[in-house]
Amino acid sequence: MNELCEMGISDLKKLIENRKLSSLELVDFYLDRIEKIDKKGPELNSVLEINPDARDIARKIDNGECSGILSGIPILIKGNIGTCDSMTTAAGSLALAGNIPAADAEIVSKLRNAGAIILGKTNLSEWANFRSTKSSSGWSSQGGQTKNPYILDRSPCGSSSGSGVAVSANLCAAAIGTETDGSIICPSSSNGIVGIKPTLGLVSQKGIIPISHSQDTAGPMTRSVGDAALVLSVIAGTSSKSEYKTIATAGLEPLAGKRIGVVRNYFGINSDVDGIINESVDLMKEAGTIIVDTHLETKGKFDDAEFEVLLYEFKDGLNRYLETCMVESGVQSLSDLISYNKSHHTVIMPWFSQEILEMADKKSSLTDRRYRSALRKSRNLSGKKGIDALITKHYLDALIAPSGSPAWKTDLINGDHFTLGSSSPAAAAGYPNITVPAGFIHGLPVGISFFGKSKSELKLIQIAAAYEKISGFRRPPVYKKS
Repeated sequence: MNELCEMGISDLKKLIENRKLSSLELVDFYLDRIEKIDKKGPELNSVLEINPDARDIARKIDNGECSGILSGIPILIKGNIGTCDSMTTAAGSLALAGNIPAADAEIVSKLRNAGAIILGKTNLSEWANFRSTKSSSGWSSQGGQTKNPYILDRSPCGSSSGSGVAVSANLCAAAIGTETDGSIICPSSSNGIVGIKPTLGLVSQKGIIPISHSQDTAGPMTRSVGDAALVLSVIAGTSSKSEYKTIATAGLEPLAGKRIGVVRNYFGINSDVDGIINESVDLMKEAGTIIVDTHLETKGKFDDAEFEVLLYEFKDGLNRYLETCMVESGVQSLSDLISYNKSHHTVIMPWFSQEILEMADKKSSLTDRRYRSALRKSRNLSGKKGIDALITKHYLDALIAPSGSPAWKTDLINGDHFTLGSSSPAAAAGYPNITVPAGFIHGLPVGISFFGKSKSELKLIQIAAAYEKISGFRRPPVYKKS
C-alpha cells in the first residue's frame, strides 16, 4: 500500500479500473495516513474535517453507481469552499462554526460529477490570510497551526496551507486551494508540489467564501503537472477543459524553440534561490529553450492599489456572503464578525489581531471613485503595462521567476517573514501562474513559477510539464523536527 503514496491520478485510476484496488481501499489508505501523520506522529494539522460520507461514496463507486474521469479519486478541498453535506464551511473561523451552505460550490459539483470523492476539508490561514498584517500562515481559530512536512517548525505558507501540506504528505490524491495573491503558489512552492492559479473566470467563484471578485480563483494542487492539468480539466468552466485533459494523458511538447523570459528583478534577494533558479534556466537552455533576461518595469508599482481593491471588494463580497449564513454566532456582516472576534478574542485572536478586517469595514461601496481608480491602476500596471508588455516586447511564450524563498520558521508572535514572492503580477492582472518544484535549500523545497498572458494555461502547462520531466525535483517530505 505504501507504493500508492507518490502515485499519480492516472495510475490510481488504472488500479481501480483493473480491480486491483477499490475506491474504498484507497479512501481507507488516505484516512489511515491522515490519522497517523496528520493527527498523530508529526501532527501536521492540515486537515480540518473528514467527510463522514466518504466511505459510503467510495462503496457506491465500487458498485458502479457513478463514474467519471476522477472516479474513485479522493480529493481534499480548502475550508473556504462550500459543501452542502455534513461538513462546515467556515474559512477557518470559529465565527462561522456550523455554517452549511444551501448548495455545493460550483467546483465541488463538478468534482462530484466527475466521480471524485470529497475526502474532507483542509486547514487554512483564517479568512484566507485577510485578517491581520501579522498573521501566521496556516493558523486558524478553527484548526490551529498547520506545519510544514519537510521541517515541522517551518511555515507551510498560505493561505491554502492545509491543501499544500496534505498533498505533499500524501494524505490525498490531490487537493483544491484558492488564491487571491499567492495563496496557491506559495504553499505549493513551500511544500514541494505543483500548483496552478488559473486565469480569473476560468474556474467559478460561486460558493467560495470571497476576498476579491477581481482576483479570487480556485485551482488544483498536486504532485505533478499532469495531475494538476487533469483536475483543472474538471473544474474549468470553458471549452478549453478537454485540452488540459489531453496534456495530462498525452505526450509532452519539447522545450526546444520556446522563448522564455527570466524576470531578473525577482533575483538578488536570496542567493541560494537564485542559484537554484539559474540551474533550472540552464536545464531549459540545454533542452533548446531560448532564454531572454527581462525586467518587469512595473514591479511594486501597483501593490498599494491592489491592496486598496482587496479591501473594498472584501467588504462587499463578505457582506453578501454572510447575509446568507445562519450560524449560532449570529454573524451576518463584516461588522458583526469584527464584534464577535473582539468578544471571543482569547480563542480567535490569541496571537494576532484583525486590523485588515477593520480597515475593510471602513471602506465605502464599489461605486467609490477611489476604488474604481485603484482597480484600473492595479490591472493596468500588472497586466497591460506589466506582463503583456513584457511578453509582447520580447515575443515570449512565458515568463519565469522564483516562486518564493524557503519556508521561514513559524512565528505566532511576530507573524510571517516573507522575503521573496513573485505571485503579485499574475494575481493582480487575473492571469495564470504555475509553480513546479525546482530544488531544495537545506532540506526545504522551493519552486519555479511559469506565468503569462490571460488564458495562456495551455501553453504554460505544456512548458511546465516539459520542465518537470527534465528536472524531476519532487521529493516526499521527511518530517524533521527542526
